[in-house]
Amino acid sequence: MADPKVRTWSAKEITIVLGCIIFTGWAEGSFLTIDRNGDGFETSRGADGGIDRVNKNTFDFTVTVMLKQTSPTNDELSVQFNLDATQNIGVVPIMIKDLSGTTLFVSDQAWITKDPTSESSDSMGTREWTIATGIALN
Repeated sequence: MADPKVRTWSAKEITIVLGCIIFTGWAEGSFLTIDRNGDGFETSRGADGGIDRVNKNTFDFTVTVMLKQTSPTNDELSVQFNLDATQNIGVVPIMIKDLSGTTLFVSDQAWITKDPTSESSDSMGTREWTIATGIALN
């Protein structure tokens, strides 16, 4: 028998905090990706056909966030990036939580890897922010 529980998805329930910056102003459509940098395991096949696996212990991630160009978070992230670029003080914790579900992503070390490309048009543009992490809990 199917689970009768009704589930609801709401982008408003996604919370992202980088250091003391609370993200707002998501872009329309896809606005968040979290990618593991490398494979968790590598396979090794012997001449006799035996298969073994190697735990690569890859626990660092790349987080990509798309914001509307009008989001005030862009200004805060620009300040954070520029401080890091000039004073090396940009490694801060990151937390991503779906308040309506069980998704939780946390790392005590995260930093903005580059500032976004700036583009203008006659419609709402976006800014893509790329954040790297140290070891993360996913």
